[in-house]
Amino acid sequence: MSPRLTFLGAAGTVTGAKFLLEAEGARALLECGMFQGLRELSERNWAPPPVDPATLEAVLLSHAHIDHSGYLPRLVRDGFSGPIYCSPGTADLLRIMLPDAARLQEEEAEYRNARRKTRHAPALPLFTSEDAARALAQLRPTPFGEGFRPARGVSATLALSGHILGASIVRVEAGGRRLVYSGDLGRYGVPVMRDPTPVEETDTLLVESTYGNRLHPPDDGTPVLVRAVERAVRLRGWLLVPAFAVGRTQDLLYLIRELEEAGRIPRLAVYLDSPMGIEATVAYARHPEEHDAATARVRARGVNPFVPSRFHLARTSDDSRRLNGVDGPLIVVAGSGMATGGRILHHLRHHLADERTTILFVGYQAAGTRGRLLRDGARTLRVFGEEVAVRATILATDALSAHADQGELLRWLGAFRRPPAMTWCVHGEPEAATALRDAITARLGWSCAVAADGQTVDV
Repeated sequence: MSPRLTFLGAAGTVTGAKFLLEAEGARALLECGMFQGLRELSERNWAPPPVDPATLEAVLLSHAHIDHSGYLPRLVRDGFSGPIYCSPGTADLLRIMLPDAARLQEEEAEYRNARRKTRHAPALPLFTSEDAARALAQLRPTPFGEGFRPARGVSATLALSGHILGASIVRVEAGGRRLVYSGDLGRYGVPVMRDPTPVEETDTLLVESTYGNRLHPPDDGTPVLVRAVERAVRLRGWLLVPAFAVGRTQDLLYLIRELEEAGRIPRLAVYLDSPMGIEATVAYARHPEEHDAATARVRARGVNPFVPSRFHLARTSDDSRRLNGVDGPLIVVAGSGMATGGRILHHLRHHLADERTTILFVGYQAAGTRGRLLRDGARTLRVFGEEVAVRATILATDALSAHADQGELLRWLGAFRRPPAMTWCVHGEPEAATALRDAITARLGWSCAVAADGQTVDV
């Protein structure tokens, strides 16, 4: 019987990535992500596992973002005891991100119990710090290009995808069939990360479609960043940047330093107000083998690529609170990137109603998140149970996105020497996935479809 694949997440949405591979009696999971954003999605995290964790031989991860890895502690808690394969860079980031995700779960449960804002008595975390520690103990870091056997009759390799540190394209062979999963594909010619690795052939392809219906701006993000800094200087206000701790934060710090050196922006105080962002930046510095040539040249000059001239770290909660007494102009980079939690919420509560404040979104904003609401023009925003007026100026750019756009996805697909027998668009909202499918069939002539949630297909 041909190997089979079942889409258990990231089908019709960009979060909750889970793809079950069954081959000759073996079962392995590609990705193990949490659902995020809309309530009906996030509530799926609390449903019984879509597959009995005890029956899985292994998990293969493309990268460390929570929508790809964040369900691991729950899977382990519910009985998964096998190896978790990923790249060394991904393993380094998971050691930062999974404990942080567990802490947030525990704090949310404590908050709800203290205020009796719960439908259950008591409210419990989705998983605990102990669950995260057990999951980390099951990691099996595997270098790019080195073959491994995650399950009976299954062989695999990882290749650099250029999305974030450690991000991988996953190649699997089972039952005489080949499967390639793009993971989240990075971009071409952008700062810090190398370009995605080309792939020449496969039988079945899973390709992400986050930006399958869009083209990113042709610039590198610096025009809107310069504009935001100039506004902060002119009004002596705050420039607040909600940034994903992994990837976007490092890209942003790199660009600020580059613009300072070029004399295009003044050397303002820059505060990194994200414990995870601080640790992730250290991890990026530990893996120069994944950096592009331009970043390597910066290092060769003895310069840290991720450190602007007036750089400050807000490590503790007290450090973060003290920032509210600092007058502008200044730049504060804080998590989370979609304003769903973290220290950015405290800064939004204090500065969102101030007309001198500039807020710059530099990443994807999923439906239902505060970031999406602000980007779409919300006049008020609910933060910590309060409705806060939005008087700040909201700016946004997709130029710093770590996801390939439609043109870059097609460029990567164009490296295949022959079409896959079947291509499935995953990890995209319906309009984006459909647009990418249509572009692939029209321009490449391939057999392509949009994956449906719960659908089982032959590999």
